[in-house]
Amino acid sequence: MFSRLSQIARHISSTPPPVLRRPTSATGLARSIMASASASADQRATRTIHTAACLIIGDEVLGGKTVDTNSAYMAKWCFQLGIQLKRVEVIEDDESEIIEAVRRMSDRYDFVVTSGGIGPTHDDITYDSIGKAFGLPLKLNQDAFERMKALSVPKPGQPPNDFETDTPALRARLRMVILPTDESRDPKSQFLFPHDDLWVPVNVVNGNIHILPGVPRLFTKLLDGLKPLILPRLTDPDGKGLGRVLISTPLPESAVAEFLTQLAAKVAPRGVKVGSYPRWDRNGTVTLVGRDIEYIESLVPEVEAGVQGHRVAVEGEDDPAAPAP
Repeated sequence: MFSRLSQIARHISSTPPPVLRRPTSATGLARSIMASASASADQRATRTIHTAACLIIGDEVLGGKTVDTNSAYMAKWCFQLGIQLKRVEVIEDDESEIIEAVRRMSDRYDFVVTSGGIGPTHDDITYDSIGKAFGLPLKLNQDAFERMKALSVPKPGQPPNDFETDTPALRARLRMVILPTDESRDPKSQFLFPHDDLWVPVNVVNGNIHILPGVPRLFTKLLDGLKPLILPRLTDPDGKGLGRVLISTPLPESAVAEFLTQLAAKVAPRGVKVGSYPRWDRNGTVTLVGRDIEYIESLVPEVEAGVQGHRVAVEGEDDPAAPAP
C-alpha cells in the first residue's frame, strides 16, 4: 500500500497544477538563493525571535470575496508575546509571487507565517511553490497521512473515505500531505503537530517559514499551538509581551501634533512608540507602546496634560451615548 501511495505521490508532485504563472528568471533565482544562504535553516530555526511577518496567499482575498482575519489575529498574537510584526503582505495564487515573497521574508524576519493555498484543488500551490523557492522536493508525509486517515470523518450524506483505491478524490487529498521536505534535517523540526485532534501539520521550511491553512479556525488553533515552541526563543521567555496605554483626547490632531512629536523624540531611546489615531466625530486616541511598563506609566500624567485628555481602558469607552430614539 505504501509503495502504491508513494507512486501516486510522485506523480502528483511532478505534475504542475494548471494555473498561469509568471516565469522566474535564472539570474533572479540565483541571487535569491545566495541571499537566503546567509543563514542556515538550523540557525533560523533556533535563533532568538525579535521580528515576524505574515504572508496571506489567495486570489479570493485580493478579489474581495474573502475578508482576511488571520493577519489581524497574528498581529494580536505577536503583540501579546512581544514580537514585532514588521510586515503583512497579501499576494495572489501565483508561483513566482510566492517564491519571491517567502525568500525575501525568510531572509529578513525571524518568524514567518503563511496563510492559504494548501487545499486539494488546482489553485492550491503554496506547498509546491515554497518547495521550489528553497530547492526542496515534495514528499508524502506518512505521519500526516496516517493522521488524516484516523481523523477525517465524512459529513452526513457523504460516502465513507476511501484511502485504499487510487481515485481522483484520493489524489486530491494526498495533495494536502505531500510536503516540501529537507532530507538533510530532522523531520521533527519540519513537521509540527501542535494538536492531537488535527491532522494538518505546520510545515516549517528553511527553519523559519511556517505554512498554515487559510481557514481561520485552523489558522488560529495552529498558531496558538506553536506558542509553547516559540516562548523559549523570545527575548522575554515569559512571553509578557508589549504594554499599551490609551489616552483619549478631545483635541484635533493638529492641536497636539507638536507635543506628540516632541514626546516621541523623548521616549524613543527608551523603546516607546507614540501613536495618534483620530476618530470621526469622536475623541481621538493617543497610544504609548513599549516593553518598559513602569516608564510608560510614569508618562501618563504628562501626556494627559499635553493632550487635555484622560486615560481609558478601551478606545471609545468615553464616547457620548447615542441619543434615545
